[in-house]
Amino acid sequence: MGLSNLGPGRTVVLRAAILLFMFVQTTSGGNILVFPVDGSHWVNMKILMEELHARGHTMTVIRPSSTMYITETSPMYTSITIPDDLRFDDFFDDYLQKQIEFLKGEASTITFFSGLAEFFTMLSDAHRLTCEMLEKMFGDPDLMQRLRDEKFDLVLTDPAISGGIMLARYLNLPLVLNVRWICSGEGHFAIAPSPLSYIPVPGSGLSDVMTFPQRVKNILFYGLIHFQDMFVVGPHYKNLCSKYFDAECDVLAYTQAADIWLMRLDFVFDFPRPTMPNVVYMGGFQCKPSKPLPDDLEAFVQSAGEHGIIIMSLGTLVKGLPHDMADEIAAAFAQLPQKVIWRHLGEKPSTLGNNTMLVEWMPQNDLLGHPQIKAFVAHGGTNGVQEAIYHGVPVLGVPLFFDQFDNLLRLRERGGALILELSELNQHTFHERLQEVIHKPSYRANMQRLSRLHRDQPMHPLDVAAFWVEFVMRNKGAAHLRTDSYKMPWYTYHSIDVMLTLMSVLGLVLFTTVMAIRFVCCRMFSRKKTKAE
Repeated sequence: MGLSNLGPGRTVVLRAAILLFMFVQTTSGGNILVFPVDGSHWVNMKILMEELHARGHTMTVIRPSSTMYITETSPMYTSITIPDDLRFDDFFDDYLQKQIEFLKGEASTITFFSGLAEFFTMLSDAHRLTCEMLEKMFGDPDLMQRLRDEKFDLVLTDPAISGGIMLARYLNLPLVLNVRWICSGEGHFAIAPSPLSYIPVPGSGLSDVMTFPQRVKNILFYGLIHFQDMFVVGPHYKNLCSKYFDAECDVLAYTQAADIWLMRLDFVFDFPRPTMPNVVYMGGFQCKPSKPLPDDLEAFVQSAGEHGIIIMSLGTLVKGLPHDMADEIAAAFAQLPQKVIWRHLGEKPSTLGNNTMLVEWMPQNDLLGHPQIKAFVAHGGTNGVQEAIYHGVPVLGVPLFFDQFDNLLRLRERGGALILELSELNQHTFHERLQEVIHKPSYRANMQRLSRLHRDQPMHPLDVAAFWVEFVMRNKGAAHLRTDSYKMPWYTYHSIDVMLTLMSVLGLVLFTTVMAIRFVCCRMFSRKKTKAE
């Protein structure tokens, strides 16, 4: 019996079932090797892995023995633990304390370069220890043979630390990046045209509209990225290359050769810029509707009445602020009619008010989606900023390090946030800025507009990300979307050789023309002189 004999309704259902069956058959059962980065980056990777696990894919995770968050056992994946000395919590604790001291002081050239030196030292140590871990892996023939025998379909990695990139190259596997940062800065600068006239370099604190002095500053910060790549991070991978790869080995080129870049942002959040076909935007992929709060937390929230609640979190890596700063913030909170939920792991502030609850962990997404929420005090991490956009909650930003000021700047430029830098922070300024964010309607209106824009898309960003991972598995890569421009010398990429050739030809034509005119003029003058004599 043909499909046409089933009737139109049953025909549609049967065809849909066949298509669904074919889709499941072509996408299920993938085997993925995951090389994550610890800390808040793991939070992002875990969300993507949960979706891939739900779709039937098998995953193996490479985890360092010193990991803070990546558990050895999980129903989602099999783990391989590599002995290492990489302690991200130690790095960040030490760096944070020094960074706070810098930020609390007055800005000067000396403090800027001191802070930069500390950042470069921390970055160099992290990549050095990563390369040492990779050497242990590459030097273990049994482990390498095990990874080859697993017949992985691809490597999924966060390229903020380049271990997964080097492993994918070593095993000759397709590569998918869960990315915003690479070892030499923001990912777009390595893969897409990035005119410095209107694309701000991370760390510059600039928007996409720049004055001439700001464009000069932007170019100088771009130079720092190249310095970081060539002299801070690059040498560690060069040493690894000399032992295990060919003479053409280059970690940046291997990064640029990735099949798909799953970019953890979108253009509701970021400034418009050129991009490439293999860059897939999944900003807000971790966001979802809020769930009911635990009973004790819900009771505290409801006790706020019409005044509502404020939540404060400075991210996964920050255990707490110095005592004096925490006291200033607590005193400002104590003056408010709102109830406050504050994720704070440090010593209890002496000025803590009865309206403030200190917690070691909070269901941040669920609180941001609660009807009682009035404002979010945040450090400006990508996850928190995206969740604030998703739920339309205005932000008071207190940036500490890395990309946090730049993230908050993007919200401020769109009218959804205020920024309070540590050098300005005291009880009075904190209270004043927070009151403005809560009571000035434009902040909430602008964030709700961003929320509507973010939600107005054909597919959820997590579904988009999962589709492209499966696309790479089905097609053994995505070479047709990837440009080979990164293989060009810089002078070829920027057509410097063409411009010099054309200028040389033009110069030669002008020179020949001038010489010809001069020759003709001299001949004419000579003839006139001869006739006159």
